[in-house]
Formats: sequence, C-alpha cells, structure tokens
Amino acid sequence: MANKPSYVSGPDPDFPRLDESVYFPFRDPIGWDGDIVAVGGNLSPGMLLSAYEQGIFPWYNPGDPVLWQSPDPRCVIFPDKLHVSVSMKKILKARRFDIKFDNDFFGTISGCAGMYRPGQGGTWITQDIIDGYMELHQLGWAHSAEAWFDGELAGGCYGVLMGKAFFGESMFSKKANASKAAFLSLAAMLFQNGLAFIDCQVPTPHLLSMGGEVMPRKNFLKLLRQNKISRSQIPVSL
Repeated sequence: MANKPSYVSGPDPDFPRLDESVYFPFRDPIGWDGDIVAVGGNLSPGMLLSAYEQGIFPWYNPGDPVLWQSPDPRCVIFPDKLHVSVSMKKILKARRFDIKFDNDFFGTISGCAGMYRPGQGGTWITQDIIDGYMELHQLGWAHSAEAWFDGELAGGCYGVLMGKAFFGESMFSKKANASKAAFLSLAAMLFQNGLAFIDCQVPTPHLLSMGGEVMPRKNFLKLLRQNKISRSQIPVSL
C-alpha cells in the first residue's frame, strides 16, 4: 500500500510565491470528485486569483493544509433575483446604518474571523487567510462593504471582485441586520453597474432569503466561462 502524502499545516512554505500576473492551472474539473479539488500550495496573489478564475476558493480549518474547494452544488444570486425584505427596505430607507465600501477592510475581515458561528468550533479565517486577502485588497481585487453605527463598525462582508462576478467570502454582525444592510447595499450597487452574478459559495437559509439559488457545479463553471471571468479585466475601485 502506498504511503499517504503528508501535508504541512496551512500554506506550504516550500511552494513558490505566485505574483498577481501568474496563472496556476488546477486540474481539469472533469476529474473533480467531491468538494475538495486540491490540497496544498499557498495564498499568494497568483494562487488565489487563479483559483477564483477556475471556480475554486480556499476553505480549511486551523491545523489543516490549504484545502481548495469547489462546492457542488453552488449558491448564486442573479440581479433579477436579489430579494430585499420589507423590513430590510425600511432599515435601508431610514439609513439606520452608514454604509461604506473599502473603508476598513482589515476591520471587516477581522470581524468575520471573530464571529461566533453555531456548530463550528472555531474560525476558518486564520491569520494566513487574513494576510492573503489583505494583499489582494491592496492590489485592488478584494473588497469590503461595511455598516457603521454611531461611528463604529457594526457589521459587513468581504469578497473578491473579478470582472462581472463578485465572489462573496464571509460576513459578520455586531448589531442586528448590519451584515444584511452592508451586503444588500453592495449587491445593489454592483448589479446597477453591470455585475452578472454574486457567488455565495455554499447555500444557507440566510443567503437563500436574499435571493440565492442553487445550481450544479458544472453550471457554475459554465457561468464563469460565459461571462469570461478572468483577471484580464483589471481590478476596479468601489
């Protein structure tokens, strides 16, 4: 019996750093079996951007190697399906929160990392994840939407914007409805400016309530190709 490969915890220090312009080809989707499609590598800009172009993102627990995931099925929100409840319309109309974009990306991703999630023993947003996405933010690819209340960050979300797709990563709330206000404001703004879809990764009741719908992974990968999602479309400011 062949020995199982051993992996380091988190990013592999021996794996080469891939700059923003470098493309890393993951194995052909036809050979994917299950949600985890690759193991190892690091969270350098070229690796992360290559993953999003191919419908993949990093998602792993502390102590694990970097696990590259492409869930089947996938949750997506389209412009005509975005749902804003009556109660949220009232909150947004009353401007209960001051909505800002990219004002405090570090605070937002740190808030997501510190958010308690029932059924989870800890956070998957490790320091390595924070460092990797902070660099993507500095390069113009990763963005945050924030809901401020009385001068304090009350909630928000972050993700990666590439061409006509926004790949949502995580959200948090310190005050009721703060994350929803931030996310819905971001979604409305992006859709008004021609965004084709928001990738919500894994379906949850929270996301489905805002218009998320489930599709097979093969359809999601086709959606990426149809919209020519790649870094050839330069990063933009929100």
